[in-house]
Amino acid sequence: MNVQRRLLPNTAALAAFEAVARLGSFTAAARELDLTQGAISRQIGLLEEQFGRRLFERDSRNVRLSSAGEIYAEAVRSALGQLRDAALGLMSNRHSGVLNLAILPTFGTRWLMPLIPDFVARHPDITINFATRIGRFDFARERLDAAIHHGMPDWPDADCTLLMRETVMPVVSLEFLATRAIATPADISRLPLLHMATRPGAWSEWFEHLGLEAPTGPGMQFEQFGTVAQACMAGLGVALLPEILIAGELQRRQLVPAPGTPMQSRSAYYLVVPHDKRGHPPVASFRDWLLGQIGKEPAVLAW
Repeated sequence: MNVQRRLLPNTAALAAFEAVARLGSFTAAARELDLTQGAISRQIGLLEEQFGRRLFERDSRNVRLSSAGEIYAEAVRSALGQLRDAALGLMSNRHSGVLNLAILPTFGTRWLMPLIPDFVARHPDITINFATRIGRFDFARERLDAAIHHGMPDWPDADCTLLMRETVMPVVSLEFLATRAIATPADISRLPLLHMATRPGAWSEWFEHLGLEAPTGPGMQFEQFGTVAQACMAGLGVALLPEILIAGELQRRQLVPAPGTPMQSRSAYYLVVPHDKRGHPPVASFRDWLLGQIGKEPAVLAW
């Protein structure tokens, strides 16, 4: 076997290897790929023979990646993903390309998605693939081209374009307000506070902004704004939420402002683009369109 052949195993063997590595089972991999367990085993055997390395450790009941297999599995997973993306591009006859975009769950659903039809109409040859991500991640490993991020403009090896600042305000349901004596912001500190797991210091920042001491007691914690808003509407407590994400609830009076002034958060929304994607045409088109929707000139910070 020449060197080139040895370094390029067939995709069927790679697909079998990736499935076993991910599922931890020859049987489960065979079921997923609609093959027999024997066929999966033969494909793995061919790979191990080709490389002269054991990729899995086996015993009578379990199968697990060897140390060499763990390293190879990560590379194979990424390579197969790129091949799938390329195939989709050819099948869809995409001329201008693909934008793989990470979005924040609530911001994406409530603010971005209603605007996306305009982008599609203006750029029919660009296909956007959406992925939901909270917090930082590895762009290369996730095979993503850009992300809408909430936080500070300090993403390593990336450009952070400011999209908009965020104003937060304390809100409650009308029923909750009717059964509580809430006349001043200080009264809020004695009520059940609803917290976002991704913003653990938000309430402390708000009380500090008003010159008040923040309560130290525990409160309910949630992972997504949509769940916090639902809990607040159900009368479980007071929530500190971004005005831009609860405009509908405020208009319908499902949520109402509690005493206390709104506050601009220290963090903001940014479009984050890794340095190696600066010249990717779909990224540039989306960035220009997005800033046009917001109606502002770009303020880019490179890290």
